[in-house]
Amino acid sequence: QVQLVESGGGLVQTGGSLRLSCAASGRTFSSYAMGWFRQAPGKEREFVAALSRSGGNTYYAASVKGRFTISRDNAKNTVYLEMNSLKPEDTAVYYCAADYQGRIETMAYNYDLWGQGTQVTVSS
Repeated sequence: QVQLVESGGGLVQTGGSLRLSCAASGRTFSSYAMGWFRQAPGKEREFVAALSRSGGNTYYAASVKGRFTISRDNAKNTVYLEMNSLKPEDTAVYYCAADYQGRIETMAYNYDLWGQGTQVTVSS
């Protein structure tokens, strides 16, 4: 059973940076497309970024494009989310997710496996 474990969240000031990691167990990580989502209190879970199996193709939500970078290291079974120029509105629990079909998806219901989430708080 593949599992996803996020790490790297924390408290940061406006304009700061954080790097989230999502480590996957199992041998089939490289066959999955991966995505990052976030959920703020009282709001629905929203798409942040996704990338293809090889990492060659990426897609970002408009709200984070130019500030966040998604990447993966298939040798380490890990996907990353580099977050720069953070804003208070980026405050949320961040989740990584795997799409077993290997497709870049922006809708949460298309993803097959989720991590437990990591809290990111940006202070003003």
